[in-house]
Amino acid sequence: MNRYRFWKWSRRLVLLGWLLPPLATASSLFGDENLQIHGFLSQGYTHTSANSWFGDSSNGSWDFRELGLNASYRLTPQLQISGQLLSLTAGEMQDGSPSLDYGLLDYNFANFDNGNLGLRLGRVKTPIGLYNDTRDVAFTRPTNFLPQSIYFDKVRNLELSNDGFQIYGDLLTDWGDLLFQGGMGKPVTDENVEYAYLGNDWQGEMSADFFFLGRIIYELEGGRIRLSATIADGDLDFEPGPTDPFTNGTVGIQLRVLSFQYNAEAWHFTTEYMQEDVINQDLGPIRPDGKGTAEGYYLQLAHDLFSDWEIIVRYDVSYLDRNDRDGTKQEAGPFGMPAHNMFAKDWALGLRWDITPAFMVRGEYHWIDGTAWLSLRENNPFQTERHWQMFSLLASYRF
Repeated sequence: MNRYRFWKWSRRLVLLGWLLPPLATASSLFGDENLQIHGFLSQGYTHTSANSWFGDSSNGSWDFRELGLNASYRLTPQLQISGQLLSLTAGEMQDGSPSLDYGLLDYNFANFDNGNLGLRLGRVKTPIGLYNDTRDVAFTRPTNFLPQSIYFDKVRNLELSNDGFQIYGDLLTDWGDLLFQGGMGKPVTDENVEYAYLGNDWQGEMSADFFFLGRIIYELEGGRIRLSATIADGDLDFEPGPTDPFTNGTVGIQLRVLSFQYNAEAWHFTTEYMQEDVINQDLGPIRPDGKGTAEGYYLQLAHDLFSDWEIIVRYDVSYLDRNDRDGTKQEAGPFGMPAHNMFAKDWALGLRWDITPAFMVRGEYHWIDGTAWLSLRENNPFQTERHWQMFSLLASYRF
């Protein structure tokens, strides 16, 4: 981003800083406690020693920005409508155009002494792991960027939400709390999905069929221990254009995530493990039928230094093919793709300061071996560097 664009957005952020707080009192202005309005804005800066992440980061990039406004209204004690509009700028991957993050009708149709059941209809958040539900709100993320082994920013929209239905419920017992979500929906697809699964933004169009999506969470001692299992299963259909090197076919996706978190008074340990089966079918000779399995995991430890300071360290590992973890098979293949595009091993160290309950600043540094989670939309895979470093700084305000 050039200097003019940076200062243009700085002025907009300052203006929003003045405009957003009055919106937070909108429910009282309307005299209706059933109406809730909240929002957030974040501005990030990223600098890398090589490669591009959220813009031209090797020269320093300000192209990371989140502006969100959400509202909910309780129609009856059991029925609520809610939605969120988001403007996300993320380098070449997201251009800041406003979009509907979620918009749904929530009907809590059964309440018991120790639990409840409900149904959500519309564009609902996709339940994946421990962080996907609120990944757009910087305050709820452990770092500026979620671990890329599980939460793929290069296909963020595909993971974030889906158009369909979701049944949810919870059961509170003496031996712990059980929370579940399950349903079907069509995930949101865009050009980034084609880049990730077909290597380019082709003339044709990729769309999603209905996916089955489910997650179960077990919590003990009020969330001191959290265990979670996630599954997702569905197909992406590709209809090629006249000059595309593919035929009508599908990319099947089967995702599995296991999660564990332990929260002590001042220490927080989190780890998650992922496998994603990618099944190519009927796409033609350039993409033969077959199945590959991506794999990823991370180990993360956070410590509350003071009431408003937190330090965090994480080791995050991604493999695009668990049967070719070092990428040698890919490099020896017909396209000669450099081996380091098949994996990424990321050490991250971060520091967070909650200046006020509504304003937060966070900085982090990454030492990375491999480029598996870089977007092909921002990087030529034959020109990426294997060993690189990244510094990220983010300021966020919420109301």
